[in-house]
Amino acid sequence: MAQTQTPYALLAEFDTPADVMHAAEVIHGKGFTRWDVYTPFPIHGMDAAMGLGNSKVGWFAFVGGVAGYGLGMLMIWWMNAIDYPLIVGGKPMFSPFGAFPPAYELTILFGAFGAILGMMFLNRLPRWYSPLFKSARFAKVTHDKFFIVVESTDPKYSEAEIRRLLELAGSKHIELVEE
Repeated sequence: MAQTQTPYALLAEFDTPADVMHAAEVIHGKGFTRWDVYTPFPIHGMDAAMGLGNSKVGWFAFVGGVAGYGLGMLMIWWMNAIDYPLIVGGKPMFSPFGAFPPAYELTILFGAFGAILGMMFLNRLPRWYSPLFKSARFAKVTHDKFFIVVESTDPKYSEAEIRRLLELAGSKHIELVEE
């Protein structure tokens, strides 16, 4: 008994950056949400063609930095004013000026952790395998070919409609990739 595989996406191949840019504008214009463009090098203007906004990674870094600064201040306050208070020359037990250097270092450290973990979360990493690796043609993305992938989980997914759109946009080869 043969196993039927579920479709993962339609993979469309293009020869030039201009072709894939045009196709990205067409796909974005039709309102698809679960799709991506794969290229061997960055293409200026592709973010705008895909309708992508600013990255949310900065917010993760900001939250990490604020948490690091707060933790640094809390740590120095606890150590100097509560856990092991030393009276030195009538100075206060806690001063934000003296606590700033370690809090600053923790701001940088936690901000970096926030950026890395946020990027991994938003990219759904680690992901050890993608069904796109089954396609022999997709390996050309590292050399000289450009690809658009429209996933079957897209609410507007219709294989026939997407195939027609990609053919009209100038795709040289369209392939159904299965899970």
